Amino acid sequence: MDVNAIRFTIFLGVFALMLLLESLIQRHPTVDSKPRRFAINLGLTGVDIILVKFLFGTAAVGAAVFTNDHSWGVLNYLNWPIWLEATLAVILLDFSIYVQHVVVHMIPFFWRFHKVHHTDLDLDVSSALRFHPIEIIGSLLFKISIIFALGPSPLTVMIFEAILNGMAQFSHSNIKLPEKMDSIMRCFFVTPDMHRIHHSEEIDETNSNYGFNFSIWDRALGTYIPEARKPQPEIILGIKEFKDPKEVSFLNLLMIPFRKI
Repeated sequence: MDVNAIRFTIFLGVFALMLLLESLIQRHPTVDSKPRRFAINLGLTGVDIILVKFLFGTAAVGAAVFTNDHSWGVLNYLNWPIWLEATLAVILLDFSIYVQHVVVHMIPFFWRFHKVHHTDLDLDVSSALRFHPIEIIGSLLFKISIIFALGPSPLTVMIFEAILNGMAQFSHSNIKLPEKMDSIMRCFFVTPDMHRIHHSEEIDETNSNYGFNFSIWDRALGTYIPEARKPQPEIILGIKEFKDPKEVSFLNLLMIPFRKI
């Protein structure tokens, strides 16, 4: 089983679908050059992939193989049915990503790197790829530590990674869902309208709606905002200190965490 090939195939499929939908049912007007942003965001993810491959190899799935081979982690001691262990692992892994997201917003040192993600002047499927390489390394180390503690199967981790990747692309996409559909979906999952609020330049809105997949964490823990101050098409995206496209070029994004801003 070629894990990377499977993940890449799923990624391409979801990416192409979101691109198509964005061209048909766009929700928010664009303010920056889409080709320029795509080049930057894809460039960042290219650096991230190369760095992760060099430092960690198969990364999260590899960690799951290791824990299963050595019987590490809580799930390796429970002997529950496979479907129950897999379901619990996906839920707990999703919760851990929510917690991580809150932490990188609340702790200034981590925010220096995470704000690169928030400097995007528009929000679309490519925004799901816009992360500083150092944040990606930290995120992966955190995820591996959770996998070591839980001990989920490699297949479960692969499924979770596919879900997380696909839902991140969906929640960042610039698409307009029917109001009724959005309302129903929000009861369980993060929708594009819900996550767009998180990318607002307003600080209180940025510090809300942290979920990528399940919306229950925001609802249960008091970080959910159902509506922004402005209607969805009028939400101003990004960070107030970085409104000039020249400020968010590829090289500048790599240096932002090290600047005194």
